[in-house]
Amino acid sequence: MAATYLNNQYLIAMPGMDDPNFAQTVTLVCEHSEQGALGIVINRPLTMDLGDVFAQLGLDASQSRVTTQHVLHGGPVQNDRGFVLHSPGPSWESTLPVSERLHVTTSRDILDALAGGGGPENAVIALGYAGWEAGQLEDEVARNAWLTVPVDEALLFEVPAEERWQAAGRLLGINLLHLSSQAGHA
Repeated sequence: MAATYLNNQYLIAMPGMDDPNFAQTVTLVCEHSEQGALGIVINRPLTMDLGDVFAQLGLDASQSRVTTQHVLHGGPVQNDRGFVLHSPGPSWESTLPVSERLHVTTSRDILDALAGGGGPENAVIALGYAGWEAGQLEDEVARNAWLTVPVDEALLFEVPAEERWQAAGRLLGINLLHLSSQAGHA
């Protein structure tokens, strides 16, 4: 039986999720294989914005169109590491295609471009990531900790971060607040 991986899927935390790192979150799965998975939480804004990041990096952001955009808390692992989720565009030093319409870049060159008023048309920046060891994510999905739905880029780039959990549920045609916090198998 072939393995099913969750690349380019949103993980929607079930209402009963009691891990404070993931309660009421939407996580974009960027990479999932037999070795494990890496995802970015897309609905937890930090108190800092991109202007703060540009200033910390010593970048001139006077031409930037995104200085007021909130930075996201991408997950509990390596909170000092930045990830840029973005629409395709120019080549960057360290980019992983999540799909044909969505990439993730970890190199500074994309931040240089964004600070200078360029860069990809759509971009969301997160600090940290969520990681799962081999088989861990599959086990969590089997235990009904997560719902999954294919990525819709509009959710990431057009819906305010604080509305993304409910909006992700609507992609499945459900109101997450109406689901029981108890899950089972029929």
